[in-house]
Amino acid sequence: MSNALEAWLEKDTFTSNVSRGLISGVLGGIAGTVVKAAIEKVLPVRKPNTRSAQVKMVDDLSMQLTGERISESNHELAEQLVNIPFGASLGATYGYAKRDKLDTNILDGLAYGATTWVGTHETSLPLLGLKDNPTEIPVRIQINELIAHAAFGITTEIVRGIIAKKLRD
Repeated sequence: MSNALEAWLEKDTFTSNVSRGLISGVLGGIAGTVVKAAIEKVLPVRKPNTRSAQVKMVDDLSMQLTGERISESNHELAEQLVNIPFGASLGATYGYAKRDKLDTNILDGLAYGATTWVGTHETSLPLLGLKDNPTEIPVRIQINELIAHAAFGITTEIVRGIIAKKLRD
């Protein structure tokens, strides 16, 4: 890292705190997304033969651009093309909110992950027609989704805290 950038990030000003918060949050959000995706490989997070909201979005875009649906073999890639930028932006928001806090608090991450789950899977995605209504989804699948999102939030917080401290020191 250049000396000027190091000096900038070591300051305790609003703009340097925001910069640290955004950088550490984005990286934390990406790490959280990777962990969430790994958990979703083990724990089923949707009913069998159900396309994910991410695949539905990319499929719709593909239909508008090319007139063709994405192939089944590209569904996993399509999910990550949505998940990674979304996770990074959620991480940036979280990092900004915690810009003045260098310490790691696992409960903050847990709360953020649970809030993310409620804000997406329990409300926004069903309202947009990208996912079934929560009352139509088995409880076990909802618990698995909550676990994956809790891990996203906790991982985001741990990585954010580590990187924020490193950038400050």
